[in-house]
This record gives sequence, structure tokens and C-alpha cells, in this order.
Amino acid sequence: QVQLVESGGGLVQAGGSLRLSCAASGGTGSNYVMGWFRQPLGKEREFVAAISGRGGSTYYADSVKGRFTISRDNAKNTVYLQMNSLKPEDTAVYYCAAREGGVWYGGRFHSYDYNYKYWGQGTQVTVSS
Repeated sequence: QVQLVESGGGLVQAGGSLRLSCAASGGTGSNYVMGWFRQPLGKEREFVAAISGRGGSTYYADSVKGRFTISRDNAKNTVYLQMNSLKPEDTAVYYCAAREGGVWYGGRFHSYDYNYKYWGQGTQVTVSS
């Protein structure tokens, strides 16, 4: 059973930066595709970014492309989301997710939340204007 724990959320002013971390336990890092999703208050959960098992492939939502960077350190079983140039519309609960099997099926496939089996509890990110 894989367990995911997010950290690094908080309150930041527009234009600022945050780095989220997702620590995984119970599984081997490179055997999982990892994704970040977010859910603004009162809205549906949406895709943010995904990364292949060995980190060679990444995919981003258009809304964060060029501002956010997903990365991973499999030795530490940790995935990161570096968020720069934050905007108020980035305010949401951010969730880390894991899909068993490190094979990359293309960005669009890994942007669908139903393709992930394991989820963290989420971390709040609030961007003030």
C-alpha cells in the first residue's frame, strides 16, 4: 500500500514562489508515475503536472506551463512541484497522486485523475493579490 504525504503549502503573495513536496512510502519510486492535481474551493479537481517513473517525461496543464516545474528524487521517494510566479487563481488544495507502473502513456493519459490509484491528503496553497 502506497502512502503519500504532501507538504510545503502555505500563504504567499502573488508573484511569489512555493515548493511542494510529496513523500511516498510503501512503494519503489521509479515504478510509479506521479502527478499533481489541485482543487479550488467549490470547483472540480484539475490536473496540474505529471512525471514518468524515471523522470524523463513530464506534462503540464496549459495554465501552469512555464511557471511550474515537476521533478522527482527516486532515492528519496519524493516528488516536487516548484511553483513560481504564483497567481491568485492558483489558490487551491494541491494533491499528489501515484499510478503503479512507471510506463509513460503520454501526457494526456496521465492528466486524468482516474488513472491514479493512490492519493495524498492534500496541502493548501493560498495566493493573495
